[in-house]
Order: sequence, then C-alpha cells, then structure tokens
Amino acid sequence: MRHVDPDAAPEKPEVGVARRGGGVQKKIEDVVAEEAAKYPRRPVEVFASDEHRLGLKPVTRRVLAPIGERPTAPGHHRFDWLYVTAFVSPATGETFWYVHDGVSKPFFEKLLATFAREAKAGVDHTLVLVLDNAGWHGETGLRVTEGVRLIFLPPYTPELQPAETLWALVDEPIVNKHVETINALDEIVAKRCFALANERETIKSRAGFHWWPKIANSN
Repeated sequence: MRHVDPDAAPEKPEVGVARRGGGVQKKIEDVVAEEAAKYPRRPVEVFASDEHRLGLKPVTRRVLAPIGERPTAPGHHRFDWLYVTAFVSPATGETFWYVHDGVSKPFFEKLLATFAREAKAGVDHTLVLVLDNAGWHGETGLRVTEGVRLIFLPPYTPELQPAETLWALVDEPIVNKHVETINALDEIVAKRCFALANERETIKSRAGFHWWPKIANSN
C-alpha cells in the first residue's frame, strides 16, 4: 500500500497515460480504416490478446468475514506454472481461449495461426489484433497469417489492454483454494475458459472499452 499526501498535486504520468490512450485509439481506428478500404466486402474486427500465468502458488483475495474473525485460506507454495492466452473481441464479447505450459516466439506463431484459422481470418473477416510488447510477440522473425494485422500497445500500459480485464474471471474457481497438482489446475482452468466462452455479455461488460472500434464493413 502506498500512502499519498491528500494535499499533493496530481502526478504528471496520469496525463501521459491519457494521451497514450488517445494515441492508441487513433492508431487502431486508422488501421481498421486501411483494412476496410483494402477489402470493402470483408468485415474488419479488432481483437485483443494477452497471456496470464497461473500456478500452484495460491491466488488470494480479500473476503468478508464476521467482526473479530480472521478468514483463512489453505495454501501450499509450489512453483509449477501453466499459461492461459485469451483472444477477445471487446465489441462482441467473443473469445478464444488456449491453455499451455510455456511461452516462446515459435509457440506464439503457431498459436496465432491456430487462432486465425478458428476465427476464420482472411475468409470471413480481417482481424486486427492488439498486443503488448512481450518479446515473443515481436514482429521480427514472426510469420503472421494472412487476414491478421498486428498493432502494439505503448510500453507499460496494461490499462489499455482489454484482455487484461479477463484474468479476474479466469481466477475465480481457484481463489483462496488449494490445488493439489498442475493437472488438476489445468482441468479447472480449462473448464472455466470453456464456460467463459459462452458468457459474451459478461466478457463485454469487462473488456468492452467505450473507445474500442466497432466492426467495420459490417452488413
């Protein structure tokens, strides 16, 4: 917890973040317009993607408890991990979920191709995909499937990434609980992601940033 003097002036970086947010919005809108002009009969939809690491180290949150009683949660710190990658359309709430055991550029290239195929990129529509600057996302040496165009957020701006808002939903089944094995965690998280894929309104309520562009060339 950081204590702030109530009489202190607002910090300047907040203004910088606001300006970067406006810049991201314009950048996305410009790219959508370019892709819409290239293929006037093909809808252009903007997705966002992010990775989330979960493991056998417990996920804890504050909970309500009777006055005078301290809530407890069982836990056993172990450092085995798995990853969840989400691709989300904030405009529609559609999501594609993938659970895996590591991250790398070769893996991300294959994952991107899988997402493009399942989302029918280049067939039904063009997908503009917003990513952060993780090393394995970089365009250098990365083959990008036809029908997908990448856009990168400014550094250190997770608040501009709609997919970032989904991790609290993914964590819910394991919060303040002890999970015995990584296989058990894999099963719990996979079931949760499957369920969330059918909860588009819930996803939109989280990831549907007001400035996110709607589908272009939509009939």
